[in-house]
Amino acid sequence: MKSHIYLDHAATTPVLPAAINAMAAAAALPGNPSSVHAAGRAANGLMETSRDAIAAALGCTPEQIIFTSGGTEALALAIQGSGLPLIASATEHSAVLAARDDVVIAPVLPSGLIDLNALERLLKSGPALVAVQAGNNETGVLQPLADVAALTHRHDGLLLADCVQSAGKQPLPDGADFIAISGHKLGAPMGIGALIARDPARLQPVQRGGGQERGHRGGTPNLPGIAALAAALSQPHDWAAVAARRAALEARLTAAGAIIHGAAAPRLPHISSIGLPGMAASTQVMRLDLDGFMVSAGAACSSGKVKTSHVLSAMGLGAAAGEAIRISLSPATTDAELNAFAAAWAALATRLGNRS
Repeated sequence: MKSHIYLDHAATTPVLPAAINAMAAAAALPGNPSSVHAAGRAANGLMETSRDAIAAALGCTPEQIIFTSGGTEALALAIQGSGLPLIASATEHSAVLAARDDVVIAPVLPSGLIDLNALERLLKSGPALVAVQAGNNETGVLQPLADVAALTHRHDGLLLADCVQSAGKQPLPDGADFIAISGHKLGAPMGIGALIARDPARLQPVQRGGGQERGHRGGTPNLPGIAALAAALSQPHDWAAVAARRAALEARLTAAGAIIHGAAAPRLPHISSIGLPGMAASTQVMRLDLDGFMVSAGAACSSGKVKTSHVLSAMGLGAAAGEAIRISLSPATTDAELNAFAAAWAALATRLGNRS
């Protein structure tokens, strides 16, 4: 039987055993956290204990956490609830770029880093909500959020940091006014996330309802998901070891003809954007899948379609933007799996060279 090696952890990573156990225990509770009877109080107690644990793990206060259904809703809450015009970098996730029709795009440099001079020119038009990923979901490029925050605040704006990929792997940015995270990138299940708001009073509610989350997000809380998120964040991981494995893999792939996009900038430890000149990304994904390797051609949020990467296009890569795949690792990814992938990728490149 063909082995299947999963290298798409930036799309979603398997739920950790500790998170599964916490989710099951929370699901067994009968109470609604908003109910005042004993069962409701028990459920609410678990939710607030989990909130405290998540805050401690992420370095914020419990009062700053607003639970959502995931990263997309967390971003939307800040974008729609801030009441400000939106400026977003050209390499943002579609959850940001498609959130409003009037988004103003800030260009990026060939490295993938935001063009701070261009951003400053845009901010001269007036205060805005500036949305910038801490770490890009396709290339892993880490943005200079301290500089972005200082520039944004100098022009009386607010910074929304998309930390969906970076949370749990590096500290959250100090200067951000809003931070979005998503549980299923951290070993929790799909369907839970949070917006961390430095000052929650700056937000207008987008999803109104029964007053949950102190009026910021109506709807019955996903208690099993919240408990699972707290459990997932409590698990230690060695991301330096992941970065070392990624570096060794990239060196081997580069020797075989690969182009690593974003390598000139600081990056998250687990993501590689790998270009194979002359072969469409969709072809690479399908052939590697047939060989037993699960990879992607960028964000896994396009209804299963493989499109030319807008991230790589914004970096000025032209046709090469349609010739790159993304692999993403977890702490559980082994050297043997990466060696097998490197051999399969090299064989793919060799077949392309022979055909040419």
